[in-house]
Amino acid sequence: VQLQASGGGLVQAGGSLRLSCAASGRTSSSYAVGWFRQAPGKEREFVAALSWSGVSTYYADSVKGRFTISRDNAKNTVYLQMNSLKLEDTAVYYCAAARALGRREDWYNAWGPGTQVTVSS
Repeated sequence: VQLQASGGGLVQAGGSLRLSCAASGRTSSSYAVGWFRQAPGKEREFVAALSWSGVSTYYADSVKGRFTISRDNAKNTVYLQMNSLKLEDTAVYYCAAARALGRREDWYNAWGPGTQVTVSS
């Protein structure tokens, strides 16, 4: 499966953005999708993940209550709704696919190019 993230941009602190992750290729197979992010000078970190069914989700503590991950399998798209954005949310955001739900980066074997999210004061 190939992934393409979009929806990034510049937003003021406290604002909202919705990222999309569109899948193509072998989308007939079930897969979990995770969002990760990498801020300048920092390692890539886990943000959120969602099972194929959409029933199970994981969130990093830093985004819990502010971000919501969801998916529309008919459109082969996963969304990351980001509310109450903070300066520290500034990063390049990546979506990735895995056979099963997890938090570990090495669990995911299909990655798309990232989309930049910049939160300003």
